Amino acid sequence: MHFQWDWLCLGVLIISSVTAEIENEQTLDADVEVEDFDNQSQEADFDRDESSLEVVYQTPKPTGEVYFTETFDGVLAGWVLSKTKKEDTDDNIAKYDGRWEVEELKENTVPGDRGLVLKSVAKHHAISAMLTKAFIFDNKPLIVQYEVNFQEGIDCGGAYIKLLSSSDDLNLEYFFDKTPYTIMFGPDKCGEDYKLHFIFRHKSPKTGEYDEKHAKRPDIDLKKFYLDKKTHLYTLVLKPDDTFEILIDQSVVSKGSLLEDMVPPVNPPKEIEDPSDKKPDDWDERPKIPDPNAVKPDDWDENEPSKIEDPDAVKPEGWLDDEPQYVPDPNAKKPKDWDEEMDGEWEAPQIPNPKCETAPGCGHWVRPMKNNPNYKGKWKAPMIDNPNYQGIWSPRKIPNPDYFEDLHPFEMTTVSAIGLELWSMTSDIYFDNFIICSEKEVADRWAADGWGLKKLVASANEPGMFSQLVTAAEDHPWLWVLYILTLALPVGLGVLFCWPAKKTDEDTDFKKTDISKPVTKGELKQERELEDDEIELEEEKEKEDTAEDEDEGEGGEDIDEEDEVADGSQEEGDKSNKSGSEDEMKEADESTGSGDGPLKSVRKRRVRKD
Repeated sequence: MHFQWDWLCLGVLIISSVTAEIENEQTLDADVEVEDFDNQSQEADFDRDESSLEVVYQTPKPTGEVYFTETFDGVLAGWVLSKTKKEDTDDNIAKYDGRWEVEELKENTVPGDRGLVLKSVAKHHAISAMLTKAFIFDNKPLIVQYEVNFQEGIDCGGAYIKLLSSSDDLNLEYFFDKTPYTIMFGPDKCGEDYKLHFIFRHKSPKTGEYDEKHAKRPDIDLKKFYLDKKTHLYTLVLKPDDTFEILIDQSVVSKGSLLEDMVPPVNPPKEIEDPSDKKPDDWDERPKIPDPNAVKPDDWDENEPSKIEDPDAVKPEGWLDDEPQYVPDPNAKKPKDWDEEMDGEWEAPQIPNPKCETAPGCGHWVRPMKNNPNYKGKWKAPMIDNPNYQGIWSPRKIPNPDYFEDLHPFEMTTVSAIGLELWSMTSDIYFDNFIICSEKEVADRWAADGWGLKKLVASANEPGMFSQLVTAAEDHPWLWVLYILTLALPVGLGVLFCWPAKKTDEDTDFKKTDISKPVTKGELKQERELEDDEIELEEEKEKEDTAEDEDEGEGGEDIDEEDEVADGSQEEGDKSNKSGSEDEMKEADESTGSGDGPLKSVRKRRVRKD
């Protein structure tokens, strides 16, 4: 049994070790996993244990047709700072004077890889650039992708981009919040509201006016992407079949249809409520009414109070009727600056009467109140179904004069520029590796050469499992309890199943007997033969008794001899009864000393019986 517990204990320890190792490997793999990477990024994953200093960075180059790319690794060419002011804002903060810099990341730096960094706090920023060629929404998908790193976290601010609509009067030096755009996409946060915008401006084919359409919120928690101070990849994919996908770090976080999953919907309803319709004065919306035929019972007394004095209550013994509940503070003194003409006569503040602390109560005793058993309240007629009920009124429907049906909202206004128009209460927001294209493979290769290396370096510089657990517990102290329980459970099970049990005196005696008298297969066989011999002796004795009964009439010598034999057997039985324990010990010694012991004893018994 003890051998089985040892194996059980060993199995538990092995399973615990293997489980912990698997979880550790899964955690490490999850940190560096990049979905949909091409073969180049997969090969780079084998080098994730190398430090950031050993990474050889090369500026990403597009591998297919693109409409715009920017790595910020060279001279900041083509980007234009806005010189205008924000409308409907105080003059002291209306100007777009926020500062931009091109620099490397503060943490997990990839040597040679630089990005555009928003540097100012509580200022408006605006910068834009023309696309290499305009994107026309016809039969090709639109893919917009770029990187963001909130290096200092984010309190209130955005990191979204705008794809500016083509127009003859587009001037990037006057880019501001009212500049027409086709798509706005990217992260935004203020307070505890974490957003990932996807907004497109839809032009009504009937009125020619533009209306903003917002994608529904993603179903995942965005907080970790905004506060972990890591570089994240944001991707928007618009397809000619009027569907869209939003990805973070190449994982889909939201997808849907431009026709069904935008708020408000692209196409207005065919019918609307008639604004001139009014509810009739006699329209009855009451589903229940008081029964007009109900009559108040004669014994219904509306004057009975809900509470009455308890007539069975008795004043507690020791109640101090003559002592007030509050008395003037004897230690209080009139302030020196007290003016009785201005402030009136000074009175000491009231304090609880100290005599009442040891008594059941002080002052005039009043019987406590209890519920009045006769109280019924004001009588009301019971409610019945309203025979005149007409339902909830609603205005009648009329055809929508502004109704239209746009079956292909993907066909948006042509895009010719990209811009960042932002306000932030946090500095050092990092942007990098913008690309606008139509092929997913081109965007993935671009991401592998840029964001993939950043993620690789960040994973290599990640602290160990223990450091991560300690850091998490510092943010959430209740995790210490979970850690302790997690460690205590396997230790407790190990002690329970593996620790040797306390030996009792009975166990010790039993084991001592086993040690002095080992049991072998030969001895077991002899014991079984002994039992068989004893059964045979009993059968022979019964036969002899039967023969004696038949020969009762024969000679006296036989009877005397049999009596002597019986007397001798009886004496031997008495002796064996008196010294049973001694015979058992003697037989044990004989059996221990020789394997023939049981056979000899059987032979002796046979001789006596004969």
